Amino acid sequence: MGKEDDFQMILQNGINFGRGGDKPKQDDKVKTKAKKKKYITGAHGSGSAMQKAKYRKQRANRHK
Repeated sequence: MGKEDDFQMILQNGINFGRGGDKPKQDDKVKTKAKKKKYITGAHGSGSAMQKAKYRKQRANRHK
């Protein structure tokens, strides 16, 4: 009888597969390297980052 009650409760309420607890979100943290200043400016030496920095600079100067 206990299993039927559990089954009925699940049918009525549904199953929540979301996060277990409420954790405070910290928006001021840098979550990826791509948002750090060295990676944005291409200063760390990666060829692709320097290429992206060049394109960002061109885009920023486009309508000046």
